[in-house]
Parts: sequence; C-alpha cells; structure tokens
Amino acid sequence: MTAATTSTIDAQPSLFSFDAASTALVVIDMQRDFIEPGGFGESLGNDVSLLAEIVPAVAALLAFARRHGWLVVHTREAHAADLSDCPPAKRLRGAPNMRIGDAGPMGRILIRGEPGNAIVEPLTPLAGELVIDKPGKGAFYATRLGEELALRGITHLVFAGVTTEVCVQTSMREANDRGYDSLLIEDATASYFPAFKQATLDMVRSQGGIVGWTAPLSSLMKLDGTHPAWK
Repeated sequence: MTAATTSTIDAQPSLFSFDAASTALVVIDMQRDFIEPGGFGESLGNDVSLLAEIVPAVAALLAFARRHGWLVVHTREAHAADLSDCPPAKRLRGAPNMRIGDAGPMGRILIRGEPGNAIVEPLTPLAGELVIDKPGKGAFYATRLGEELALRGITHLVFAGVTTEVCVQTSMREANDRGYDSLLIEDATASYFPAFKQATLDMVRSQGGIVGWTAPLSSLMKLDGTHPAWK
C-alpha cells in the first residue's frame, strides 16, 4: 500500500492539510435550474449570471481533483415526480413565478430526470463519480452520502458550488457535525447575493474555523504549478 502523502495549502484561518486518498471534492448543485436562464433561480427573480460566472473555476477545480485522484461527488437538488419528498414548508416558500414541480422552459422545476435538473455541461460527472440527489439543502440529509464517504475512508472534504449561503453552507455544517475537516474554495462558490457569499465565508472561518476553512483556488493550484487559466 502506498503511504499517504500530506499536502498543505494556505487558507483561512490557518493552513489546511489533507491527504489525497482521504479527500473528496463535493460540488454542490451546479444545475441548469439554478445557473441557466429559464430555471428556478431566475423564476425567483435572481440574476443567474452571478452563478454562471464560477463555472470555469469549478471546472478547473474538478480537473485538479481528478488529476490528484480525489473522490469526486456531485450533488443535485432533486425531488421525486410526485413531490412526496418536498414538503409544503419548502415548496410554498417565497413568491417565485414557478414553484418546485411546476413546468418551466427546461421541464418541471427541480424534478429528477428533467432537463433543468441536470448539471451544466462543462461540469458533467464522469463515470465512477458519485452523483447524489438530495431533497433538502444539505448534502447529507436523506441521502447516502455519509455511507459512501465512510466506505471510502474519506476524512476531508473540499466544497464548491451554489449557493454559498444556502446549500453549500448547510452541507459544510452537516459535515462539521459528522467530524469532517472541510475547505470551501472561495472563487468556486457563488450566491445570487454577493454580500451573502462574503458573510458566509466570514462565518465559516470565524472563531478559528468554527465550521471549516476557506481558500482561493490558486492555493490548491500551487501544489502542481497550474496557472489560474480559469480567470
């Protein structure tokens, strides 16, 4: 068995160390419904271009993780066609033009198997990568993610995706409660509200990293000399 090799990168609030063999990249909800015009994100009145802007950075992060042999996990916020896993407390919140389950330009909103529920094409999962359909905001709630990570001996998680303050932060907090050391890549996450993203970064790394660490993608890229071509 090959001995584990520890890598350490600059991060906030302190250095972040991890071994490739026990690290997973978790890409949260980079779906057409949130990122492309005509989806759920836009139906809520949001500027989806703010989320689309991070696609190149997430693609570069995915390529890095694949080069270094990390486990790669993609999540999709996705519901059953009969909405049996979408309680009214979730479906009836806010005042969107289209609610979860309604028919939109890319099919029924946030329903498994519909075109809009797919991950955007530049970030398409590869064979062998985990794809987790989650009915809630957190990646661990009502999913098999915890079991899959345990089977593979994963101890460290690197997070990217959308939105920073909702599904990404919820998943990081779930991970923290389950004992994972977690790093959020700052330029590979986004919010429809930039101030919310900044507040979340501050919260995650506050009080000595009460939820986890944050770092720019360039901190990882320094490990193999890759230039920031995603910018």
